[in-house]
Amino acid sequence: DEYLWKGPFYFIQGADPQFGLMKSWAIGDTKNGDDEWGEEIKLTEQAVQAINKLNPKPKFFVLCGDLIHGMPGTRWRKDQEQDLKNVLKNTDQDIPLVFVSGNHDIGNTPTRETIDNYCKSWGDDYFSFWVGGVFFLVLNSQLYFDSSKCPELKQAQDVWLNEQLAVAEKQKCKHIIVFQHIPLFLRTPDEDHDYFNLEKSVRQEIMEKFHKAGIKAVFSGHYHRNAGGSYKGLEMVVSSAIGCQLGEDAHGLRVVVITDEKIVHRYYSLNELSSQGLEQELLDMLAEQN
Repeated sequence: DEYLWKGPFYFIQGADPQFGLMKSWAIGDTKNGDDEWGEEIKLTEQAVQAINKLNPKPKFFVLCGDLIHGMPGTRWRKDQEQDLKNVLKNTDQDIPLVFVSGNHDIGNTPTRETIDNYCKSWGDDYFSFWVGGVFFLVLNSQLYFDSSKCPELKQAQDVWLNEQLAVAEKQKCKHIIVFQHIPLFLRTPDEDHDYFNLEKSVRQEIMEKFHKAGIKAVFSGHYHRNAGGSYKGLEMVVSSAIGCQLGEDAHGLRVVVITDEKIVHRYYSLNELSSQGLEQELLDMLAEQN
């Protein structure tokens, strides 16, 4: 049923609730300073309440990685995960949650063990799903960043991705959209490689593959600021965090409206979304019947 286009819909994208970062960033100790996350709990509660009030309801709520701050094996990790789950349990049961793995969730250099542990807690580290004629792919971007300790897992994701893109081609989907934690790039496809994007040769290969497959947009987090650009019609959308801000943006969520022709998105601060909901222009797009 979900293979079929039935008209415009929208979803909510959030990123980096990252329980524990705000305190550790404030005190300048990002390794061990994450022993408090009351502020992040409040912000994520506000996000959930804002989403629950929206009418019409979003089709799903995707969190693009760094669910918590504690790296694998660190002291507060289990408590951070439990507290995040307790907040997210209050999401309206008609709004499915989609989780994307980030570097803090599986480690900067993931291993089979760190990925297995993530999967036990949050579900698969890569998978696909259909909503209303649109094909969504969730990727483990850490395997593109540094797969040196689990090269066979990167290879498995690559094989799987090629199979999924072949399926998409056969099914004649309306749009294809990707979710991953680390952006391909922040502003321009040929920018230098740093902590916040993928290495240039890796990036080039993925961008070309996505472009050939007709993928319209990639949504990510990781940067804790809003950014983005495009490559041959592939839009790279980088959303700021629910949690700690590293730039001038407000704590927020992105509303993504999918119409027959295009993908339109707006970043809302949590306060805006809580108090005003969706703006009329987006509501009008959703109301258009094909």
